[in-house]
Amino acid sequence: MSGKIICAGLGPGAPDLLSVRADRVIRNAPYIAYFRKAGHMGQARQIVDAMLMPDVIEYPMEYPVTTELPVSSIAYRHALAEFYDLWADRLADLARTQEIVVLCEGDPFFYGSFMHLYIRLQERASLEVIPGITGMTGCWNAIGTPMTWGDDVLAVLTGTMQEADLIRHMQTADALVVMKTGRNLPKICRALTHAGRLQEAWLVERGTMPNQKIMRLAEADPNNCPYFATVLVHGQGRRPDFERKGK
Repeated sequence: MSGKIICAGLGPGAPDLLSVRADRVIRNAPYIAYFRKAGHMGQARQIVDAMLMPDVIEYPMEYPVTTELPVSSIAYRHALAEFYDLWADRLADLARTQEIVVLCEGDPFFYGSFMHLYIRLQERASLEVIPGITGMTGCWNAIGTPMTWGDDVLAVLTGTMQEADLIRHMQTADALVVMKTGRNLPKICRALTHAGRLQEAWLVERGTMPNQKIMRLAEADPNNCPYFATVLVHGQGRRPDFERKGK
């Protein structure tokens, strides 16, 4: 075995927020693979568009389903399982003789699709994972307000969760991040309202990207939200006494 599969974490979206290692690997990659929705360029591919070698060979991995089926359905799970099985086989074959770079938004081990390939490729190929800045980190820094203080407990939730589970976590955690928003945003807003935290919440769309938008969630249209959007509620925990000079 002389080849290798390298998964490069791309960070939250801005190309200059990649690590030095990821930047070097991507610029020298003879082969790249990346996830995308059918008919779209794919966010990962778009991030690295200006970085690739002219003769790079590309392997777009197109999801068989995205929002067409409920994520909890057997049909959804079966379709995705077959998809990951297929691409694990293809990448393992390629990695026998070649080095291929798999692109992953954010950090590959933090809700990344590559995780499903990783567990299938164990002992079948030489693997390396390059960490990336998570999307939520890019979003809360874009707002410009510290996310957690002192002993604050941070809960990271997904909009695909049941509404009752969202409410339960929103009521107990000090700071909140809700990912996988998109068409789940109305449910997220209802849960935050029930937990009494809607007025504290922010919505960051396409964080760190050129078309980034930041707004109070209460002022956003919940029925018009892109997939790459994150809801945040800041913690207000313990901190040393502070009095702004000049007050």
